[in-house]
Amino acid sequence: MSQQVRRGEADDALSNEEIFDVLQNERRRHVIQYLRRHGGPVSLGGLADHVAAAEYDCPTDDVTSAQRKRVYTTLQQSHLPQMNDARIIAYDSDDGVITTTDRTDELTIYLEIVPEGEFPWREYYLSLGAIALAIVAVLWVGVYPFTLIPDLVWATLFAVVLIISALYHTLVGRELTLIEFVEDEHEKR
Repeated sequence: MSQQVRRGEADDALSNEEIFDVLQNERRRHVIQYLRRHGGPVSLGGLADHVAAAEYDCPTDDVTSAQRKRVYTTLQQSHLPQMNDARIIAYDSDDGVITTTDRTDELTIYLEIVPEGEFPWREYYLSLGAIALAIVAVLWVGVYPFTLIPDLVWATLFAVVLIISALYHTLVGRELTLIEFVEDEHEKR
């Protein structure tokens, strides 16, 4: 019997418990990222290849049949049915086809990563705020030479730096998620 969920059934939001339950497992995170990247329906075999490549840190072509079978079996018997039951994906077990649902996109926001060597954005914005607060304190006390620049110029400077930072963060971080990072690392080799 086929297990399938229609897209219209996934209107209600996921609970925190459901989100954490799904995302605690690396294979399920890879499933969500692969579906997000490839959009339409994907085959279980193709999904297993990519998940195995990510887990074994090798290109898809280098995945052994034993590695692929291990991943394929656990996806088929455990992970995909669980995700289907939570309506996070639609899994047709008869055809071996997996598609996204309305709930799939709800989870992708939790999968953004910070690549090794990149400055974490939360620390950047915290530092930016601390510098702005320090300059405001210096202006309030009236420390020379900071007082030579009018307050409106300082406010404009802070706004411009914040907007440029947020724009850069948005553009660079838009597609940088787990699967994209893993695939980029494989291409470097």
